[in-house]
Amino acid sequence: MGWVRALLLVVAVAAVGLVLVSGGSEADPRTPPALPGLPPPFLGTAVAGDGGMTAAIDAYGNVVDLRAPGPAGRAVIENPADRQAAGSVDADTGIVPRVAIGEGPALPLWRADSVSQRYLRGTNVVRTVARFLFDLGGGKGTASMVSVTVTDAVARGTLARVVKAEGSAEVRVVPSLSVNVEAGAKCEAEQRLGRAALICRAPGSSVMSAAETIRLASFGDRVWLRRARALGAGAPDWAREMYERSLLTLHALTDRRTGAVAAGARDGWAYVWPRDAGAVALAFAAAGYRPEARRVARFLGSLDLGAAARFHGDGTPVEGRVAQGDAAGWAAVASLAAKRGASWTQEVQKEPRVGRTGTIAMVGIEWSDRADYREGERGTFLANAITSGLPAAEIADRFGSSRGLDRAEGADADLDSAAAWAVRPFAQPALFPAARRTLLPLASHGTRFGITPGEGWHGGPDPWSAPTAWSAWSLAALDERGAALPLLADLRRAATPAGALPERVGAQTGIPTSTTPLAWSHAFAILALRELWPSD
Repeated sequence: MGWVRALLLVVAVAAVGLVLVSGGSEADPRTPPALPGLPPPFLGTAVAGDGGMTAAIDAYGNVVDLRAPGPAGRAVIENPADRQAAGSVDADTGIVPRVAIGEGPALPLWRADSVSQRYLRGTNVVRTVARFLFDLGGGKGTASMVSVTVTDAVARGTLARVVKAEGSAEVRVVPSLSVNVEAGAKCEAEQRLGRAALICRAPGSSVMSAAETIRLASFGDRVWLRRARALGAGAPDWAREMYERSLLTLHALTDRRTGAVAAGARDGWAYVWPRDAGAVALAFAAAGYRPEARRVARFLGSLDLGAAARFHGDGTPVEGRVAQGDAAGWAAVASLAAKRGASWTQEVQKEPRVGRTGTIAMVGIEWSDRADYREGERGTFLANAITSGLPAAEIADRFGSSRGLDRAEGADADLDSAAAWAVRPFAQPALFPAARRTLLPLASHGTRFGITPGEGWHGGPDPWSAPTAWSAWSLAALDERGAALPLLADLRRAATPAGALPERVGAQTGIPTSTTPLAWSHAFAILALRELWPSD
């Protein structure tokens, strides 16, 4: 790891002081324990960004991932996913807020009695509030409370963080920030009476104060959100809130210059997967963001899709995972959506056909019928057959059963939610009855937080938000509103209190267990909501 700048910001009740200290220890780190009902520290639960610099913030107000330029850019906070999985994340990772109460040590927010988090309405500005209860002493059991508020915003390549603490006048309260970032972001402190502020800037970005950055981020996000096509009449408040939060999430995870979409703001996920990016292009187009859809589609069109399963923000392949066989199909529908705009969903009602040249033509898009569906990571799957444009009769022959459509050839009634893709966005009307028979039982047998990708799913019982959302989209398109709406209710329960959709949550608890938020899930949520409440 490159040179590390570590900075401690100290704010007393009546004065502000700044002290430089060294970074955290590397000796046998252990991830700190979680508070009840919350995920472990250093797993992101919110994202701040505008398509330039991108910051992930965990449930305790720690900045746990920071990338520039763009959401699929280089990480300047070292927080490996394998350490998260092993429970060995150093307690000084990233940018950690702390507070000292009285003569006690500086405590991180995961030591608080309670922590809550939300976005400022209509923005990607994140506010985390922690409350510490303590005894004033004297043996009387008199309790008091200290409140710590952390506000994070990103605008024009700059991360701004402001920390404030309020407590009883009888007790000295000292909030602080430890900063541990790699070279590539310049972090500086600001001082004002009663607060501490931190600015981290990417090279070449504008010089602004923390307050200016927060105001600019709030204004820019709200202006961007006003460009969206509204949901149709009758959409309930919760649907509008999910729609807005999903759009803002995609805004944060899509490079505003190049259209490179990061699947999530986290090590291992901050890459461009063609399937995820393709769905984001569809969502942008459906919501009226045609320039954004075009940028995403152009980026996908520039990739060597057969080179890898995922790509860096500059378009180079990421080693370690082979092409998954569905990239060409997702790039194709992204291109269609970008060309046709919000009306593209009306075009996917036509069946694909096999042309004289041996290519498959779907709604005016052609790609080679090279049997790409056979080149997935684990053989021949229904998802790859659908996205490759295989004719409906052949898909039914290879993957059909008396109950619906199975995940793999020869599977024993192992129904797969990817059957939804034969309805939206790779519409093959001849497969609609089989897709309906597949999706209805999957939806009815799910958990209260959603469904797994299919029956017999090898990844365990935890529900996944993306299959839950794409199943809701296609069931709504099949006029199965009574099955689609409960799936969206499941998504609402799986979302964090701030509205972010995790990749997965615990089947019993609903606590995030993986990347949060996930661009793919929010894209399908937008598409499902627009299918249920279309607007003119």
